[in-house]
Amino acid sequence: MRSLIPLALLVAAPLAAQTAHNSNAPIDFGADNIELQDKANRAVLSGNVSVKQAAMTLNAARMTVSYTGQVVGGNPQVSRLDASGGVTVRRPDQTARSQFAIYDLNRRVITMLGAVTLTQGGNTVNGGRLTINLDTGRAVIDGSSVRGSSGATGGTTSASPGGRVTGTFSVPKRN
Repeated sequence: MRSLIPLALLVAAPLAAQTAHNSNAPIDFGADNIELQDKANRAVLSGNVSVKQAAMTLNAARMTVSYTGQVVGGNPQVSRLDASGGVTVRRPDQTARSQFAIYDLNRRVITMLGAVTLTQGGNTVNGGRLTINLDTGRAVIDGSSVRGSSGATGGTTSASPGGRVTGTFSVPKRN
């Protein structure tokens, strides 16, 4: 459920400069283990998971790859990636970190949740949820918190104190 008063912050100038991502590019992956669950149309990757698509890399401890059941050209059609555990998404000149991430390939949107940090150059923004539109390069971060199990520690996760967005913007040197 969304918060009643979303504290959304569009990190406009430096982040909007990103070029559109090629979400039609093949997805290459690597992991310590993979479990195929064909009847459920998914695969579970675990241990040092690395996924690369075009100029973007996603790393996590665990990932569930969901596919539609359709096969085109001998390839299952991947529809969604759910990542957890030390998630990092790297794009040219931009790095985002969180506890969880969902990459919806149909919508071409990545949503990152739980202790989100987004960095680009000298700029850093922290919050609870980050949404990246891969077509436009637009990134929106807000203070929405995430409650639930954080895996191995069994604790809870939340955004920065008070559900606020915090950060640091670099300024050019002036004479």
